[in-house]
Amino acid sequence: MDQPDSDSGMRSEEYRELPRHENAADEPGEAGRPSLLAVGLTLLAAGVALFLIWQMVSSLLLVFAGVLFAAFLDALARALAPVLPLKRAWRLTLVVLLLSALSCFGLAWGARKLPEQTRLLLKVMDAQVDLLQEHLLSYGVDLLGPEWGRDFAQWLFADQGRFFSHAQFLLGGASSLLTAVLVILFLGILFAFDPTGHRESVIALVRHSHRARARAVMDEMGNVMRLWFVGQLIRIMLMTLCVWLALYLIGLPGPFVLGLQAGLSNFIPYLGPIVAAIPIALVAMPLGASLLIWAVAVYTIIQSIEGYVIGPLIQRQAVETPPAWTLVAIVLLGAQFGVMGVAVAMPLVAIGRVAIVRFYVEDYLGGGPKPRSIASEQP
Repeated sequence: MDQPDSDSGMRSEEYRELPRHENAADEPGEAGRPSLLAVGLTLLAAGVALFLIWQMVSSLLLVFAGVLFAAFLDALARALAPVLPLKRAWRLTLVVLLLSALSCFGLAWGARKLPEQTRLLLKVMDAQVDLLQEHLLSYGVDLLGPEWGRDFAQWLFADQGRFFSHAQFLLGGASSLLTAVLVILFLGILFAFDPTGHRESVIALVRHSHRARARAVMDEMGNVMRLWFVGQLIRIMLMTLCVWLALYLIGLPGPFVLGLQAGLSNFIPYLGPIVAAIPIALVAMPLGASLLIWAVAVYTIIQSIEGYVIGPLIQRQAVETPPAWTLVAIVLLGAQFGVMGVAVAMPLVAIGRVAIVRFYVEDYLGGGPKPRSIASEQP
């Protein structure tokens, strides 16, 4: 008879406890639910961080370019490992010295050869643009405006005030470009000589239970940047050599400069090769219609083979992003940040894809360990 009383007493105690637990759930401190003030402060901090990032984004792109250069140096040091069984620091030092020597040799050789060829090509292109302007004027189309003259230098520096304003602009642009190049070089060297230390300084900001995952994803991002940079250099060299040899064989003046600009244009995917065809066509115009057709046809064939066969084979392990998203990133970053935004758009999209697939698709959504299908999935 005593047992039912005790059971009913226990049940009554449980019923008395229920409202207290419900009320406790409403109290933010006891149930672990963040308070409204904490949520507001978090959103405010996130907004301030995004605003500061947006204000410093140009500098951040410069830092990212330094990270890309560090990935390139690391790739060269890794390539020397089977040949030179030295410590990584010594191999990296040798890579930096070899690149410095090659750069000095290239600058010394280019200072003797390139100015003359460039001056000749600019004269030819200036004459062709002027001829095009005359043809358009005959149809009532004033493409270049009334101030255009037959001599580009006279048009650019028509008066002394304009000359000094352009000189100031050119000097300012040259100093900014030199500063940016030096920052990228020194950042790349510093990052390359101590990649683990710099990586761990970022990993320290992550929760301890997630550090192994973050470290693995950052290593994958580094591998993507190495493959992309090396692949781009291979494509640039192949394109430069092929266009140089082809234009030399058909007898076009200044073939090396035209081949070099065609190769460097591949650093900007999709848009660069189209722009590189314009100087080739302008230089070939005064030499006759047949040579113009040959030059444009040869460049188109070489560019098509490189863009549709060689390029995808080289970059298939680095960039698995659909071309449309890459082009969108190039247009947006180029409109906001100019040449630097265009140059780093493709690697930014590549490592951004890695972060989204690993952290969001796999970890948050549980999408599985095969991100390749996300890039190659057909609608």
